[in-house]
Amino acid sequence: MSDVNDWNRKVIEEFRSNAGQVGGNFAGAPLLLLHTVGARSGHERVNPMMYQDLGGPVAVFASKAGAPTDPDWFHNLRANPDVTAEIGSETRAFRARIAVGEERERIWTKQKQDYPGFADYEAKTDRVIPVVILDPVDA
Repeated sequence: MSDVNDWNRKVIEEFRSNAGQVGGNFAGAPLLLLHTVGARSGHERVNPMMYQDLGGPVAVFASKAGAPTDPDWFHNLRANPDVTAEIGSETRAFRARIAVGEERERIWTKQKQDYPGFADYEAKTDRVIPVVILDPVDA
């Protein structure tokens, strides 16, 4: 298992054991577990990530810590935009869409202000970091 997969597994276990709360780099930060379906494999993938609450919808950020390529989960949700997310002790259904224009800039600016590490990620890469809106899907 790769170091990233092992790290993700530990964060996921801690998240689920503590109703969405974790320590370390994510201590006190809003964290969710995003469930996507692999674009090629069709298998479920789970990735922990910070989010921004938009009052119903939530935003997540395809930063990949400033790597030059988008994260795999972003490719997966573009192919299969119906996703679920564990937030706290709840699992909710969402439909993902990519924010553009003023909507993206407003959300991205707030994220960088609230969590300056995201500005560091932006400085490390030439790509525009995608902001993904997860719109709730009524059951």
